[in-house]
Amino acid sequence: MAFQKAVKGTILVGGGALATVLGLSQFAHYRRKQMNLAYVKAADCISEPVNREPPSREAQLLTLQNTSEFDILVIGGGATGSGCALDAVTRGLKTALVERDDFSSGTSSRSTKLIHGGVRYLQKAIMKLDIEQYRMVKEALHERANLLEIAPHLSAPLPIMLPVYKWWQLPYYWVGIKLYDLVAGSNCLKSSYVLSKSRALEHFPMLQKDKLVGAIVYYDGQHNDARMNLAIALTAARYGAATANYMEVVSLLKKTDPQTGKVRVSGARCKDVLTGQEFDVRAKCVINATGPFTDSVRKMDDKDAAAICQPSAGVHIVMPGYYSPESMGLLDPATSDGRVIFFLPWQKMTIAGTTDTPTDVTHHPIPSEEDINFILNEVRNYLSCDVEVRRGDVLAAWSGIRPLVTDPKSADTQSISRNHVVDISESGLITIAGGKWTTYRSMAEDTINAAVKTHNLKAGPSRTVGLFLQGGKDWSPTLYIRLVQDYGLESEVAQHLAATYGDKAFEVAKMASVTGKRWPIVGVRLVSEFPYIEAEEQLETARKFLYYEMGYKSRSEQLTDRSEISLLPSDIDRYKKRFHKFDADQKGFITIVDVQRVLESINVQMDENTLHEILNEVDLNKNGQVELNEFLQLMSAIQKGRVSGSRLAILMKTAEENLDRRVPIPVDRSCGGL
Repeated sequence: MAFQKAVKGTILVGGGALATVLGLSQFAHYRRKQMNLAYVKAADCISEPVNREPPSREAQLLTLQNTSEFDILVIGGGATGSGCALDAVTRGLKTALVERDDFSSGTSSRSTKLIHGGVRYLQKAIMKLDIEQYRMVKEALHERANLLEIAPHLSAPLPIMLPVYKWWQLPYYWVGIKLYDLVAGSNCLKSSYVLSKSRALEHFPMLQKDKLVGAIVYYDGQHNDARMNLAIALTAARYGAATANYMEVVSLLKKTDPQTGKVRVSGARCKDVLTGQEFDVRAKCVINATGPFTDSVRKMDDKDAAAICQPSAGVHIVMPGYYSPESMGLLDPATSDGRVIFFLPWQKMTIAGTTDTPTDVTHHPIPSEEDINFILNEVRNYLSCDVEVRRGDVLAAWSGIRPLVTDPKSADTQSISRNHVVDISESGLITIAGGKWTTYRSMAEDTINAAVKTHNLKAGPSRTVGLFLQGGKDWSPTLYIRLVQDYGLESEVAQHLAATYGDKAFEVAKMASVTGKRWPIVGVRLVSEFPYIEAEEQLETARKFLYYEMGYKSRSEQLTDRSEISLLPSDIDRYKKRFHKFDADQKGFITIVDVQRVLESINVQMDENTLHEILNEVDLNKNGQVELNEFLQLMSAIQKGRVSGSRLAILMKTAEENLDRRVPIPVDRSCGGL
């Protein structure tokens, strides 16, 4: 759960990290310790953080219950809602923030991981002479620069290549990208530039070579979206906002204004999802910042309220790192259906997306096979024919619901701008809808300005420009070196902690377990291939999340007990021989004992829990053993590209190769060895 790392009696970091792209990284959690349950008084007016560290969830709940009336109650703990809470509390307003699930568990953790002004929006602004689109791009570029400054540990500039396959497109795109730099002005990250065909292939060797005439490279920002959202919420809590996750709003409170006689929203009835406890939270102003659930809260206020959001599903997939360079992304400006696809490096993997499909609102959106295959087909169009793009290379996938603001009669979500709208109902409920990740801060500023004006609140101007987020103030690019030197962490682990927690990484390092090795001294990895350590994780909850919401369920369904075997007779004989090296007793199946016997014979050690997991991936009928037919189904699926990276297949092939090397050394030509 969010705010679930105990640091000096407080909770520091939370489960908004669930939506991290590689499955485990963005899901980082801390272990729960005894919390300080002292009552936390809501801040009346602050110039500096009132809490050195965010109070525990229990303490925050006490604040919500015991405060007679807040100035602002924000519903929704995504980027926009957390931004509203931070903007309000830093103006000196008594602020509360409630979130039904976990902070950043929804759309805010399912983005393309870009902080950008929107190249395609600028194109629309120029082509259609649309001043509104231009202003949106200008605003987003300003916010991009600010976000890179206030959270340097979670964000960085990223070069993005736009490959060009027609000569006339080169000057066309060059002018457009240069205008993008020009609109950014002093906030331009780095100047864009043109690459020749040979230079483009040097940077992106897996690119389709035929008809390539060159490329243009421009810069945007990239960030860890789930951690960024969490940092905003944590910062709001440090400044005195009463923030609580797993708090569902079940109804809005109303009262009659004695001066005007009008019925006004005066708070919300909240339910603790973890305990079932319900209580009222009263506030002068209630802000609806619930993203795709905007209309459901509006209907709590007025059952006849017209819908103002049209939800659109954006699917992304995660592929192996060899699909893209480590430090450069790619933009496909015109896909087969006119959409835009990004192809970006991310934590040693590759993200590809996104789709833009009308959808229904659901708490746990699941990526469809149709959307996954659409992205794969677009990837194939841009990569060299030497690179076989396989369904089995999809390591994870997720779907995020964009809360696009639109006319309810419109059916085309692709042409809808993500401009934000601040709406004020007759009863005073303020709704902030639309917009995009990059502009969360300016959206929050506009929302709180509207709240102050509508409800006559006493507050100054916004103070969030240049305000460092949690972990950013004392971070530096060399901070990880201190973690290595002071705590004995591996360099890769230290870099991960510094990039995830910023200057709070030292608190995580203090919790890390001793490895029992000469090096590293502390920091037991959860998985040997990745830098995530035991001081961060809630494994069971993570596995459930990955299975249902990060595409692992869809991936596992590529191999079922109904999968056909389509192998050549020679391949079947080869795989049978491999299988029988493990099934020495000719039982027709292999168990953990058989695998352990072979591994011991080649001096390889593997713990029993890991072996259980490896065999369970292929054990289709779940009887604790892998039968010959199941093994042949696996190898057939691998050949077809539906499955890749099977640990059992790799393990058995490697073991077979080691066994085959252990042949008797001939001695007849060396006099019997005498």
